[in-house]
Amino acid sequence: MSKRFLRWVETWIEENIPPGANPDIESHEAKAKRLSEKLFAEAAAAGFTKFETEEEQERVPPLVLAAVSDSTDFDINAYDLKVQLAQENEDGD
Repeated sequence: MSKRFLRWVETWIEENIPPGANPDIESHEAKAKRLSEKLFAEAAAAGFTKFETEEEQERVPPLVLAAVSDSTDFDINAYDLKVQLAQENEDGD
């Protein structure tokens, strides 16, 4: 297991798959497969060895599918309110 590669995968997913951004045109599975292929292509370009990527071939697609299937929407207004309340209460929560 390559922890360096898995950290890179987590970062790639965060940067390339925003939550709740799946249109009805493409199924979750089809989008996950397409993005997994893109991820592995970019991994090769990023300098990961074939051994590192092959070792994680079974672990990565479920991570991508989970990210694609996530329908959580990010509410910026609620986030701003929580930040303001945390600053007022000085508790950091």
